Amino acid sequence: MKKYQNKINKIRSFALALIFIGFVVMYGAIFFRENPILVIIFMTLGLICMLGSVVVYGWIGLLSTRAVQVVCPGCGKYTKVLGRVDMCMYCNEPLTLDPALEGKEFDQTYNKKK
Repeated sequence: MKKYQNKINKIRSFALALIFIGFVVMYGAIFFRENPILVIIFMTLGLICMLGSVVVYGWIGLLSTRAVQVVCPGCGKYTKVLGRVDMCMYCNEPLTLDPALEGKEFDQTYNKKK
């Protein structure tokens, strides 16, 4: 069975991965010190990855401000819900805002528009 994660945390993890990918690509330029064109290409690609991370962090920050904040019944902490179903950020308890989905098995396909 696939382990589900909170959508906000999943997108934040992707943005963090972009930062590390950017660093690795930039360090890859060390291997091509003799060829300045390749160094510029690697540095530019690394910079693009990092700028992409800034964009993703900004986007998820704006999205997070519009998310509905609820109290998790499992751990009692406040968490944010995006869409019809989501997971608690802290204890991975399935959460829903739709009364028709209460008691049903958790499935992220409930968030897709049909």
